[in-house]
Amino acid sequence: MFTGIVEETGEIVAREQTEEGLRLRIGADEVATGLEHGQSISVSGACLTVERYAEREAQSASEKPSGDGPREEREARNASEEASGDEYRESWFEVFLASETVERTYLGDLEVGETVNVERAMPADGRFDGHVVQGHVDAVATVRDVESVGDDWFFEFTLPEGYDRYVVEKGSITLDGISLTVADVAHEAGTVTVAIIPTTYDLTTLSEKDVGDPVHLEVDVLAKYVERLLESRFD
Repeated sequence: MFTGIVEETGEIVAREQTEEGLRLRIGADEVATGLEHGQSISVSGACLTVERYAEREAQSASEKPSGDGPREEREARNASEEASGDEYRESWFEVFLASETVERTYLGDLEVGETVNVERAMPADGRFDGHVVQGHVDAVATVRDVESVGDDWFFEFTLPEGYDRYVVEKGSITLDGISLTVADVAHEAGTVTVAIIPTTYDLTTLSEKDVGDPVHLEVDVLAKYVERLLESRFD
């Protein structure tokens, strides 16, 4: 389970397409710390499994290569880094996207250099700052409008047909893995508007979104449970 509080934005540093699906390597300095094989991680709202990771300890200025060391040592180190595809002291993790995940999300369209929102699974003793986020992408919504008002931003999204019934004003919604509060919902138009404070704008991929861009949508799971209970009652 996640809370929708993005820890950092990671960068796609490598991608490998296979017959079974897609493997992504994501550079992330903070999140890669303390990861374990098989751990769940949210990548722009999609719950994925960590297959591999590399954690690099921070260096002091005296430990960083200055370029004054033995030439052979520098060349050997550079050759090793080029062969492995890793940058010196880079932290990263790898996830695998099965064909269903590729079809349901836009992660398969991301190229090297693009960024994603990253959040580790919530620990049992962690602080609950957002809302219950499963990391199960319901659908892909689209940015309809972006407006700057003072220091804040207002984003309007077009939802896929039928999903507006799970959204209420002042309720919770997850977009690209970010826990957000609904400022307004237009059910006839099938759109939802959220207000974004500067911190959220700066620390997530929303700062890179433009009209027409896709976002992963996860509606509040409580709304889906209520709907199912009501359907069962009247069946």
